[in-house]
Amino acid sequence: MKKIDHTQLKVTGNIKLKEKPTKIEMDASEDKIKDELKDVRKKLGDWQDVLYAHHKYSVLVCLQGMDTAGKDSLIREVFKDFNSRGVVVHSFKTPSHKELKHDYLWRHYLALPERGKFGVFNRTHYENVLVTKVHPGYIMNENIPGINSIEDIDENFWNQRFKQIRNFEEHIAQNGTIIFKFFLHLSKEEQRDRLLRRLNKPSKNWKFSPGDLKERKLWDKYQDCYEAAINKTSTENAPWYIIPADDKPTARYLVAKILKDELSKYKEVQEPELAPEILENLDQYKEELNAEK
Repeated sequence: MKKIDHTQLKVTGNIKLKEKPTKIEMDASEDKIKDELKDVRKKLGDWQDVLYAHHKYSVLVCLQGMDTAGKDSLIREVFKDFNSRGVVVHSFKTPSHKELKHDYLWRHYLALPERGKFGVFNRTHYENVLVTKVHPGYIMNENIPGINSIEDIDENFWNQRFKQIRNFEEHIAQNGTIIFKFFLHLSKEEQRDRLLRRLNKPSKNWKFSPGDLKERKLWDKYQDCYEAAINKTSTENAPWYIIPADDKPTARYLVAKILKDELSKYKEVQEPELAPEILENLDQYKEELNAEK
């Protein structure tokens, strides 16, 4: 199978989404890619066990992408071999009445993973510079001082919000959260095919909403907003990776491989040593248990 240098998927300078591929040929069958994913996710699950015992870091995985990009199925497949208590998934929908009484980052702070655990944000704090930028009227629901009309939501407003997000991520990174941000880069043609499959397959009809077609008509605007958000917020502590997402098995494998390769660099994450008094008496404890036979 073709080896992919995942550093080429990492955003380290300004990018143009139109120049980024939505599909990568892996020179392997779908079954081979799935087998590779199984191996990688098993190692990730084992690493999370050690992370929990080490108890100094947490891992935040942020997933963004257009509708049908495959976020839900990616979460299911990549984290399948985790201890169920070791990974918590949050899917952020339209802010509730209570959430709108706080600043827009409040609900994301509350959902951050505990030390020793993985947290997955299925749609993230970036919705606040994506959906709201495409539909600025939503900002009015936040009741922000100085924002009295849509005309007040100018470029300075968005630049300030990008700065707030960078500060948020820097803060949690400095306090032990390892951050990964993945943009599942889907082509417009592939989205069309996936929406049609939802309509043609009765068991998938429930996933379809007429609103999907309305948002699809704003495709170019969304792409511009994603491009701006990625360019403004990809940092050393919280990098973006652009994952070609037209082929779901490949996208899942790439995300899992990036997580494994990058997390393996944290050499200090080790199982803690037993206290000397326990270590000295291991044989005694074994004898006590064996004596129960």
